[in-house]
Amino acid sequence: MRTEHILIIRFSALGDVAMTVPVVSSLARQYPDLRITVLSRSFMRPLFEGIAPNVGFMGADFTKDYHGIKGLNALFRRLAAKNFTAVADFHDVLRSRYLRMRFSAARYRVEHIDKNRRGRRELTRKNDKRLVQQKSSFEKYADVLERLGYPVRLDFASVFPPEGGPLGEIAGAVGEKKEGQKWIGIAPFAAHEGKVYPKEKTLEAVKLLLKSHPAARIFLFGGGVKELKVMKEWAALLPDCSVVPHMVQGFRHELILMSHLDVMLSMDSANMHLASLVATPVVSVWGATHTLAGFKGWNQPESSIVQVEMPCRPCSIFGNAPCLRGDYACLNSITPEQIAGRVEEFLK
Repeated sequence: MRTEHILIIRFSALGDVAMTVPVVSSLARQYPDLRITVLSRSFMRPLFEGIAPNVGFMGADFTKDYHGIKGLNALFRRLAAKNFTAVADFHDVLRSRYLRMRFSAARYRVEHIDKNRRGRRELTRKNDKRLVQQKSSFEKYADVLERLGYPVRLDFASVFPPEGGPLGEIAGAVGEKKEGQKWIGIAPFAAHEGKVYPKEKTLEAVKLLLKSHPAARIFLFGGGVKELKVMKEWAALLPDCSVVPHMVQGFRHELILMSHLDVMLSMDSANMHLASLVATPVVSVWGATHTLAGFKGWNQPESSIVQVEMPCRPCSIFGNAPCLRGDYACLNSITPEQIAGRVEEFLK
């Protein structure tokens, strides 16, 4: 009898790939005899390592090995050799559509995500917005699996055991967590301006938290050149702040550190999703985007969300549209005291 083997495709972005983890984990545990292979960009591998014995990972580099149509054909041949019995396209972009077309032509069972673009347009249009809660990405991914014959109950907890990731792996770089000491993560960046709380106000919120918790440690998360410059300036100003990329190397080690935080303060960004995957409470700040679009982190309660309701919100699904007012009031009207207060609720 042929073993059932499903291919799940999701190439980017990091936050969206992270949102597949609760779904893939639930699928793997509820169908232990089903082989699962996740196809994504190579650096995403740590998200899926150790998820379950029946989950594998394939990395794809579209700048080298699989560039252009020729590269996609080579990738398809490699995938076809794996003898999949079903294909789930969680992305629905040109690359995944091309692979989907090849699989469909070869008579594979194929399904893809419904992004409900109409609902998104109605949510973000300038006038007469329809403020209707869209399905979450978790639900949309699960719908694809159900259409393939694998209904799943989303019951994911964390990529690590309840006690968190193995802190011993990074203790030499990070140090031990002292009893009663608060560890606070700060991820003040995002890909687009419409999702970034003003940096000077974030710094004020950090100072307020350190005033209330002078023994606390602040861990700054980010990775770009400009981001590192800002974090180094903050660390020089506040000795209790540590720049995470300067302390630990690799995706896995950052996840381990996140799992031992008491709380993470993040924008609507990948770090919000990553912290959610390790069961760390996340206080997330939303500006041009909105939780109604369905991108809230896994198991995030409404009490963890900081946002100001305005007639123009949301103006964008991804935060990449220019501000209609020109002043990003959706972010600037939030005070550092409000943010520090919300973080404080979780530290209690």
